Amino acid sequence: MAWVYLILAGAFEVVGVTGMNKVAKNKNLQSYMVLFFGFIMSFGFLSLAMKTLPMGISYAVWTGIGTVGGTIIGMLFYGEAKDWRRILFIGLILVAVLGLKLTS
Repeated sequence: MAWVYLILAGAFEVVGVTGMNKVAKNKNLQSYMVLFFGFIMSFGFLSLAMKTLPMGISYAVWTGIGTVGGTIIGMLFYGEAKDWRRILFIGLILVAVLGLKLTS
C-alpha cells in the first residue's frame, strides 16, 4: 500500500506544480486552491508512504514522478518544447524510478 501512497503523492505533486504555473499566470482564488490542494494532498500521501518506505527511496520516487509529470503537462498543455532529448531524459528518470522500486 505504501507504493500506492507514493504514486498518489507524486500525482498530487504534479497537481501542485500545475497550480504554481496557474498562480504565476493568473493570481486568482482558483489557481491558489489548485496549488494548495495539490501540495497538501501530496505531502499527506508522502508522509503515509514514508511510514513504510525508506526516506531516500520515497523522496527520489516522489520527485521523479513530479518532475516527469510536470514536464509532460508542460509539453502537452503549456507549449513547452517536445525535443527528443527531453523525452529521452524523461525516459531515463522513469528507468531510475523503476530501478529503485525493483531494488527495494
